[in-house]
Amino acid sequence: MRILLTNDDGIFAPGLTVLERIAARFSDDIWICAPAEEQSGAGHSLTLSRPVRLRQHDARRFSVSGTPTDSVMMALREVMPGAPDLILSGVNRGANLGDDVTYSGTVSAAIEGALAGIRSIALSQVYAQEGMGDTVPFAAAEAWGEKVIEPLLGVPFAERTLVNVNFPAIAPEEVKGIRVVRQGFHDYARGSVVEGTDPRGYRYFWFGLHGIEHTPGHATDLEAIQDGYVSVTPLQLDLTHDASLAAMAERFA
Repeated sequence: MRILLTNDDGIFAPGLTVLERIAARFSDDIWICAPAEEQSGAGHSLTLSRPVRLRQHDARRFSVSGTPTDSVMMALREVMPGAPDLILSGVNRGANLGDDVTYSGTVSAAIEGALAGIRSIALSQVYAQEGMGDTVPFAAAEAWGEKVIEPLLGVPFAERTLVNVNFPAIAPEEVKGIRVVRQGFHDYARGSVVEGTDPRGYRYFWFGLHGIEHTPGHATDLEAIQDGYVSVTPLQLDLTHDASLAAMAERFA
């Protein structure tokens, strides 16, 4: 089985090293094509305003001066000798839960794989507090990654679908199991804008996300993680709200 690994944290991210070890339990035909630098929050964006550079680090390891989507496209069109059987994106440093999947470069790399008709899985490690940097522990992802991926290899993926996996921020032995759940939704007010002043006296801003008190919807990824489970959520790329079609069409009849 040929596997492509990618992420949005960059080619040197600790989570990608963890993903390599997980993937090695399934195959020795592993290819890596990931952003040269961190691209968190890049979503499903393409680099269109500047050239994209491809750098080869060794025989099957490449980096791209662009987004996670760029990385998957370059892997499929320029790097690999043939299409992979599986695309794994991650392991992301931080959660990709609920509506955050729309911002996520990790999930978007898997989206690009799904568009190409390739079985694609995004994996993310939740962490317990902000400001942990590269000290985020990936122990839960490393211990439970194989347990999640192996069953998914035998499940038919519908056309233009992918799977989003999140590992809770607890020790591997404390994880209660795996739940297949719906995508949840956060409270939109959780975001923050942090203002500062640079040395020349000009204002700048950081967008941040901070924890808030909320009640996750039942049987959602947010609830599963809160309860100490690995969350597995099948996602679809068709965003059409079918229930609205008839009523909206009447307005234009």
